[in-house]
Amino acid sequence: MLPQAAPLLSLLLITLLSTVTSHYSSSSSTPPPPQSSLWHPARATYYAASDPRDSVGGACGYGDLVKAGYGMATVGLSETLFQRGQICGACFELRCVDDLRWCIPGTSIIVTATNFCAPNYGFTAEGGGRCNPPNKHFVLPIEAFEKIAIWKAGNMPVQYRRIKCRKEGGVRFTIDGSGIFVSVLIRNVAGAGDIVAVKIKGSRTGWLQMGRNWGQNWHINSDMRNQPLSFEVTSSDGLTLTSYNVAPKNWNFGQTFEGKQFES
Repeated sequence: MLPQAAPLLSLLLITLLSTVTSHYSSSSSTPPPPQSSLWHPARATYYAASDPRDSVGGACGYGDLVKAGYGMATVGLSETLFQRGQICGACFELRCVDDLRWCIPGTSIIVTATNFCAPNYGFTAEGGGRCNPPNKHFVLPIEAFEKIAIWKAGNMPVQYRRIKCRKEGGVRFTIDGSGIFVSVLIRNVAGAGDIVAVKIKGSRTGWLQMGRNWGQNWHINSDMRNQPLSFEVTSSDGLTLTSYNVAPKNWNFGQTFEGKQFES
């Protein structure tokens, strides 16, 4: 090597090392604070479950909420929050604020989104249209509402934040449908709680994308009968969970199977 080339080579090495170090620092920057650290204003009302059927059904498709494992720790969301069913399964923490007469101090509740509060455009959002856009409104079972406020309060100001869901056992898949139409209800999801994408795989197929039917019911037109089924589930925070051979070869419509679980 020529003597005059050494300084040039040293300069080139210094430049390269500086570039690599700079790129590494950028990629390891601190992420923004999680959404669960932020409280947002909203309002909340309640319904009284005078009939046992009031705890059955809902826009997320979970059916009997007690049998599904959600109990009365559930909530219906206004249109602004419901996101056309995408939010189904997400968990919220609510606390009563700004009303010393009706709030129960130092309390909060954790609820799962299971239903939709439909807008009433016969009223304004400031009037009787409590669930009209742009209102952020929660409708709670009275059993949940009374944990944070006196029931006489009615339409209460609250604060809410998204939190991670904690669930017992694995993600549950209820398979329904007929013939080549397969519908799968996905529930008991920990972590983010809400699902944005689902794939299904049989022993005779590759991974097939399912479409959202409504709530957390996902469907596909494909003959998946007489083969074990695996599922790939992606939550709203971008995490993907794969459960292999959840349903055995001899599965039947109407059965429920349990897979792996997201970290909570």
